[in-house]
Parts: sequence; C-alpha cells; structure tokens
Amino acid sequence: MKISLNLMKNYSGDEQWKLAIKNLVQKIGQQLGAVEEAIDFSGKYDGVIVAEIIAARDHPAADKLGIYQINTGKTQVQVVAGDKSLNVGDKVAWISPGATVPASWGSAEPFVIGVRQMRGEDSNGMFGSGKELDINDNHERVQILDTNAPAGTPFGEAYNLDEDAVIDIENKMFTHRPDCFGNLGVAREITGIQNLPFQSPDWYAVDVQLPQAEHQTLPLKVKNHIPDLVPRYMAVAIDDVKITPSPLWLQATLRKLGIRPINNVVDITNYMMILTAQPLHAFDYDKVENATIEVRQPKPGEILPLLDGRTIEPYKNAMLICDAKKPIGLGGMMGGGNSEICAKTTRIVLECATFDMYAIRRTSMHNGVFTDAVTRYSKGQSPLQCAPVLAKTVEMVLKIVGGKVASPVIDNFVKPYEPQQICIGAEFINERLGSEFNAQNIATALRNVECKVEEHGNQLVVTPPFWRTDIEIPEDIVEEIGRLNGFGTLPHSLPRRETSAAKLSEIDEFKHRIRNILAQAGANELQTYSFVPARLLQLVGQEKKRAFAVRNAISPELEHYRLSLTPSLLDKVHANVKAGYKQFGLFEINKIHLKDDKDCEGLPREYQTVAFVFACDSALPGAAYYRAKYFLDYLFNELGVPSKVTPALEPPKFEIGRQVYAPFEPKRTGYVYTGESDFAGFVGEYRAAVTKNLKLPEVCAGFEIDIERLLQCQHAKKYRPLLKFPATTQDVCLRVEDNLTYHDLKQMVKDSLRADERLRVSVRPLDIYKRADDSSHKQITLSLTLQHHDRTLTTTEVNDILEGMVRHNQIVENLAGPAAGRPGILVAASAVQQIQHRISLMSRLVPGRRVHVGTARR
Repeated sequence: MKISLNLMKNYSGDEQWKLAIKNLVQKIGQQLGAVEEAIDFSGKYDGVIVAEIIAARDHPAADKLGIYQINTGKTQVQVVAGDKSLNVGDKVAWISPGATVPASWGSAEPFVIGVRQMRGEDSNGMFGSGKELDINDNHERVQILDTNAPAGTPFGEAYNLDEDAVIDIENKMFTHRPDCFGNLGVAREITGIQNLPFQSPDWYAVDVQLPQAEHQTLPLKVKNHIPDLVPRYMAVAIDDVKITPSPLWLQATLRKLGIRPINNVVDITNYMMILTAQPLHAFDYDKVENATIEVRQPKPGEILPLLDGRTIEPYKNAMLICDAKKPIGLGGMMGGGNSEICAKTTRIVLECATFDMYAIRRTSMHNGVFTDAVTRYSKGQSPLQCAPVLAKTVEMVLKIVGGKVASPVIDNFVKPYEPQQICIGAEFINERLGSEFNAQNIATALRNVECKVEEHGNQLVVTPPFWRTDIEIPEDIVEEIGRLNGFGTLPHSLPRRETSAAKLSEIDEFKHRIRNILAQAGANELQTYSFVPARLLQLVGQEKKRAFAVRNAISPELEHYRLSLTPSLLDKVHANVKAGYKQFGLFEINKIHLKDDKDCEGLPREYQTVAFVFACDSALPGAAYYRAKYFLDYLFNELGVPSKVTPALEPPKFEIGRQVYAPFEPKRTGYVYTGESDFAGFVGEYRAAVTKNLKLPEVCAGFEIDIERLLQCQHAKKYRPLLKFPATTQDVCLRVEDNLTYHDLKQMVKDSLRADERLRVSVRPLDIYKRADDSSHKQITLSLTLQHHDRTLTTTEVNDILEGMVRHNQIVENLAGPAAGRPGILVAASAVQQIQHRISLMSRLVPGRRVHVGTARR
C-alpha cells in the first residue's frame, strides 16, 4: 500500500507532517504497519523549471528539429527540440543544464543534462516529455503544461511534487483495516498516533447530498439478483463527456503511487480509489444494451473479455455485472473489454458498489485475476462509503471531464449498515494493557480518529465511524487504545496474578498415553500432512467426492482433506522399504473429516483416530493379520480397555466407517469393539489392489481405531506385582466348530481356569489347522502360561489344572494323549454350543492349510 505525504497533506493540517521522514517512518512502523520502502522525492525535480515559449522557428539544417526561445523567468535561452508542434505561448518543463532527467533520478546511471550543439545550433538544456518527467508514458512529444504558474516557477512546486515522499506499507498489516488501503485512512491514523485530531473532508460523510439530474436524458435501470453477495450497488449516467488525458497533477499523483494514467475518466476513478480505498468503475453507456445493468451470477458457458485482453469463463459463484444481453464486467475485480471507455466515448455510467469479500477471494483465485480493486474489496469495505465516494467522483468528473448528470442516482441498498455502540470502562482497558489511562485520555485518543465517544464518569459509550468495520467488541477498543498510544509506552512488567500450570485436556493426555504405549511396543510415529492428493484416495478405494477439497491448495499433492489416516501411512511404507528397513511399524494420531458430516453448530465434524501399519519385506511365520492384532491387543491391554474382534465381511452402514474400511480386505479384516458392542474401528490386512497400487510388501496389516471410543472405555490398569515363582507353559490343541471365533474360544478357556484366584493364566494362539476332509471343524493350538503367586507348580498340579479345564468344557476325546507333560486335547462340537458368536476370521482359510500365528515351544 503506497501513500503520498503530499496527497495526505491536502486532506489534513500541516502539524502532523513536521516529523522528519526518517522519524515518521519509524513511528508508522511501530504503531501502524511495517514499512517496506520510503522514497523521498526531494531533489527529484531540482533544476526543472516552468518555461514559456516566446519564439519558434525551424532548424535550418534538420527537418525534424525546432529552435525555440523560452522565458525562464530570469532570462531567455535557446533550446533545440525534436518536436516542431510547439507554439508561442505554450508552457513546457525546461530541464536546465546540470539538472538530472527526473525519470532517471535515483537510478544507478542518472542522466544529467548539459549544453550542447545540435546541427550547429546551441541547445541549453532540454524540454521534458511526459515519460522523461516521470508523469506518464508519452515519449513522442514534449509535454505541454496545463499550469497557471508563471514562467520561472519550479516544476515541482507548480505540481505539488516538491518535498514529497512515497511510503510503501506492507499490505498484510492492514488485512483487518479496509479503510487503511486509502491515503485518507492512513492520514487519519498517522494523525492519531501523534495524538493529534483528524477531520475528514466534508464530502466524506454518510448523509452527503447525492448529485441530481437537471434533465433525465439517459434512461438507466439496475437489477440486483444477488443482494446477499452485493448488498449495495449504486450507478448514475453522465452525458456529454469528452475523453482526454488527465490534468498533469492527476497523472503525476497516480504515477508516483504506482498506477498508470489512462484517460481522464478512468484516472478519476483510480484517484478516488487510492484516496478512499473504495474502488469504482466506469462503463461506456452506449455499450450497455438497453441501458440496463444486471448484477447476477454466471450462466453455464458464458464468457467475458476482460480489460487486460484475456477472455475467461467466470467462476460459477462470481458476481457478474451484465447488460440486458451479456456480461460487461467481473464484479469488484475488473471491467469487461466490451464496455470500456475509449476516445469516442461521450456518455458513461459510473458504478460504486460493495461486494462480498469471500466471493471476491474465491473468484480471484479461480480466474487468476489480481487487481488493486481485488486487494481492497477482499478486505470488506463498508457499504456506507459508497454514497460519499460516488458523489465526490461525479463532482470531479463534471469539473475535469465536463458533461452533466443525465439520470437519477440508483441506490440498491439491501440492508443498511449501522455501526454498533460499545460500552467500555477505563478499568477494563487498564486491566488488559497494564496502563493507567483515565476516561478522558481514552476519549481523546478515540476522538482523534473520529470515533464518537460519550463520557459517563469512568464509563464510555463508543460509536465507531462507518469506515471502521473492524471494531465490534470491547477488546477491539483495548487494542485501538494500545496502538494509538504506542504499545512501546506501556509498562514492561506483567500484572501480578497467581498462575498455575495449565492442565492438559483429557483427550490430549489420553493421546499422549497411546503414543507412549505404541512407541514402547517398537512402532515409529509419523506426522503426515492433513491433506492428500486425489490420486491417493483413488488408489486405496476411497471416494474423493466425500472429502473436503482445498480450492487454493499450496500444491496439487495437497488438495483434499483425508478421510482416514491409513492411506497416509501406507503411502510411506514403500519408501521405507526402499531405504532398507525390512520390518517396522508405523503409527499416526490425528484428525479426519468427512464432507457433509456436520455437528450441531453446522461445523465439519472431526474424528480423532490412531492408525497403525505393520510391514515386513521378508517371509514371516503366521499371517500378517496377527502381527497387527498383537499390537492392537497390547495397546488395549495397556489402556485397560476390554476388546472384541468379529469378522468384517461387509463395510459398515455409516459413511465415515465405509471410508475408513475401504483399504482393508473384507475376508482378512475384523470389526474392533470396545467391550462387547461399542464399535471402535478395524484391524486387518489390505486389499490386493491397494497392495499393488502402493507397492506394499506381502506382509502388511494394520488397524485404525476411534480414540474417543477408547477414551470412554479406558480403565486404570491395576497394579500387578511381578511373581517370583517360575511359570509353566503348556500347548493345547482344540478341535472346534468352524464358525467358532478365537475370541470366544479364548474367553471360554480363561473362564475354565479361574477357579484359583492365586493362579495367573495367559493365553495366546500358536497354530490354526483345517483338515481337507473335515470342512465343519478346525484345530486351534493355544499356548497356556501358568504361574502361581505362592509356589512353583508341579507337573501333577499342571495336569490337574488341565483336567479341570477338560471337565469344565466337557472334553470327550483325547487327540494326542499326554506326551512329555504337554497334552493335546480335542474338544467336541457339543462342548461349545453355548457360545453365541460363531463367525470366525479363520473360517476363510484354504482347507488343509496350516496358518502359524506364533512359535510353539515344542
């Protein structure tokens, strides 16, 4: 955001500008915004004088040169110029000998003018063109001046260019301050931070008198079809205008602030924009079909030629300015090339409006349109400034361009905005700033920046001016007082208060426990992006239409919110295998989201999950499923959460569950429950297509669990002392029905061994075998570890314990007979008919195939 000190001085007194440029820049940086650059124009136009031509003749030795006698105010000199169109009485900018051409001022190689002969005639200095004077881009002819200043007047003085400085303030410092994108707003703030009062010009007021048409010669209609996006739209037609270059003072002002002069009408709208931060636009009235302006969103297939020469298909939610037949402008961003002002224009329509800043941002990113108007509209301009800005613009057009108002001012204002009053006390402010301001100090500081303040003792009622759309709550007033007085002047000591360490939330502490447990189990934690490419969603079978899309993604690889954590982990497996890691476990704790799944407040619902992947690039005994299940059991055991796994042959009915389930192989995956019935997630191996797409090793499985479900079911893990007596391990083979789950069998075995409370029993699977000639049964080998609190178990005691288990479970047949103290036992089908859940993950094994889930001690 570039500001000109001379431009701001035109709208305020001189007192606040007495600081040296260096000190002023420092104060702006401390209390207003970071200064990127400050250019002092003092000396740029030294030696450039307003001169009047008093005689002119052709050069005798050159057809394209003219010889001119000029009055410089003190003397008459001769100048040879390459422009023969100058006449006696014309005023020109004479760059005297020894002076620097302004356009080269400040460059590495400044061009200094001297006295020289041109084809035998002396030329003392030169006449400046618009480009050489750094006013416009015209380099073909000498710039004829339009000033009334007498000959001999310094050029910089005649056009208010002396002692000027342009200060460039970083744009993002004003993101919440739309008024500070205009020189008028910055002038007010610079005055306020110097504890001086500022008064806006009379025309900058809500109740300004709008221009009236003496004769309504031009019909004009406005239809606003999207009032939610365009809350205010004003327009007026002006007749009998004459398009010419702007006055030099206007061209010079725009040029030094980085805007290229175009013509008088466009330059006036740009001037008002840099002055007030309110963009405007002018259409050629004769190019607006049926004198009708419609504000609407695009129709399918519509295109718009822009002023910059591009033709675009506007974003579907863009705000279009259209006539009765076609789009003529991209609302709040850029006019159309099919309605632009040109040299033949004699009638215009002036537009001043307020556009939704979020729609502006989305359209700008989609169509790649970035203009000064976009910069300002995307900050949320106040609709109340449209009327005064339009009225002043019409006044300038009539004065500079000529013409007359030929239609009523159409004001389509949907919902008038009224700044709200804020009640605040001096104590409230001082408690937060550590200051000692009284109510009078606070009121004075706010009135300096044109806030309306009513004093009621130590209580104040503050009404922000219409351009301060950022002041809404008492804390905004606190920030304003701190900034206006300078945060550096506040006490450096913190308020004395009793403080204590903030306690982590329950969910954060729980995630910390999960992180430590999985790390202790040997897994490695990853932190991946919350965004994933659409390609990854498709590779694992998830639906990208269910994921939130990021419109302005920083990379094509980060364009969608993820639907689960598992794909992000699987995407890292192949890279780790290539790096030489043959066996590893990866896990991540983070949030996932689903499109169209919102909470009671209408916000996207967040699911917090933990995902784990085990991978091995070499053959291992047993199925990969059990490797992941081992980590899952360890996690649940350490958390004190009871668990149960049942086959997951079909995806769940709810959508987020379907997306998390997508990468898993149905025949090798189980539903994970906390307790008996609370669904928490999945554990299993991955589909063949996922394994192929992501180049996963053959041994790869994992799980993804809802952390909040675990939190609800966690129990404090009871302390169990280490037993000092040795343990005894026995392997038992059980023949059971094919549809019996391992979970139910394990529970049945443990229940049968609980007769002695001093006996500690652990059960783990060793082997599952299914005979080719017996499709209704399977044989499961378990490893039982027995350890007593009081003594070392003898062989007789162990055998008695196992016989008790046999009697409890109605054992009817001995499969292998006792051998070396390690019995093998066959359980009849009738022994387990009491079990209700008979669906087993192992029921899908190929007949005759033995699957190892551990290493038996034989």
